[in-house]
Amino acid sequence: MTRHATDPVTDRRTVLRATGGLAALSLAGCLGDGGGNDDRSADDGDSGDNDTATPPDDGTDVEYAVERVAEGFDHPWGIAFLPDDGRLLVTERSGRLSLVDPEDGSRSTVEGAPGVHAAGQGGLLDVVVHPGFPGDARVYLTYAATNDAGESATHVGSGRLSLSGSESPALDDFEAIRVAAPFVGSDLHFGSRATFGPDGALFVTVGDRRDTEFGPDHVSQDRSNELGSTLRLTPDGDAHPDNPFVDDSAVADSIYSYGHRNPQAMAVRPETGAIWQCEHGERDGDEINVIERGGNYGWPVASEACRYGTDERLAPSHRERGDVVAPVHYWPCGSGGFPPSGAVFYDGDAFPEWRGDLFAGTLAARYLGRFTVEGAGVADAAVTEREPLLADRDWRVRALAVEPATGHLYVAVDDGDAPIARIVPE
Repeated sequence: MTRHATDPVTDRRTVLRATGGLAALSLAGCLGDGGGNDDRSADDGDSGDNDTATPPDDGTDVEYAVERVAEGFDHPWGIAFLPDDGRLLVTERSGRLSLVDPEDGSRSTVEGAPGVHAAGQGGLLDVVVHPGFPGDARVYLTYAATNDAGESATHVGSGRLSLSGSESPALDDFEAIRVAAPFVGSDLHFGSRATFGPDGALFVTVGDRRDTEFGPDHVSQDRSNELGSTLRLTPDGDAHPDNPFVDDSAVADSIYSYGHRNPQAMAVRPETGAIWQCEHGERDGDEINVIERGGNYGWPVASEACRYGTDERLAPSHRERGDVVAPVHYWPCGSGGFPPSGAVFYDGDAFPEWRGDLFAGTLAARYLGRFTVEGAGVADAAVTEREPLLADRDWRVRALAVEPATGHLYVAVDDGDAPIARIVPE
């Protein structure tokens, strides 16, 4: 049901009772490689869950409302709260970085953001704040940029956020601290989620740049380059000295895991400190993975996907090979898929029934997914997708964050004139 709010900050407030199941939702199509215009058929298929009875769910009957926080963003891609401040950083793919006050929806442009290659799936992408902020005021951005030949690469850069006085906010001394080599002539599959792990290391995902030479020589299986991998860096952008392959001269020393296609969601699970990722498949085959040190996640020699435009399996299943790490949850070919972007483990106070749940945005399927998680690690984790949220909004959900002070769940919508919204208790 829809209600109109009296709060002047809220343009629209829709109250939903989170009931029912995924069977009621038709997944009409999912994101293709051209930036969101390709469809995947919604044939019947299993969900990728373990073949056990569905665990009970305390979060099914939670009542919540949706509030618009701020408007008019051009394809926002990343959001991050400033600790002990309450304001929100928002990236837009066209290249603008904004600082938003959730109290009144006002925003300021942050000066000093880098020039970006805003083409295809490229542009200004993720944002993450140094865990020592404000003592360490560094803000990290991931973005696509080109070399002199016009080839592009995923970049990581940082600058110190200045909020002094009446001056406009700015990133001082911003510079690129890592460029995921090599540059290639593609505008696709930049990956580009970033997060700090519990040990203070900076994790960054890099896509395979849409290499279609499927086979054992694919860039994601070639550890001499940084494509199709998770990088683990120091806060200065150097390869972490404790990375798994630092003693192997044939392997890029920044690599923490490899065999990835295009991971666009990453989050730390508070209960375990493990890094979780959601990754795009080819035709369906989308995955949720727990990232292990040195793990090979299979792409493209193992996959749950089919080739675009066919019902032909692209590769053997992960479970048919003993040398790759299998996903803890996946959407096989024919399921309709779950093209992911943005994820967070909920640990706030606003929705105690959702604590420990994984939330992940989906793009062409246009809803917010909620997943309960039992167990830990690759072998023991059991992931169950629950009822969809925001399924009535027709929103491509791009990024998520939990507001530290309130526990409200914030959502960035991928559109040319998009809102930042929040989910609050009803």
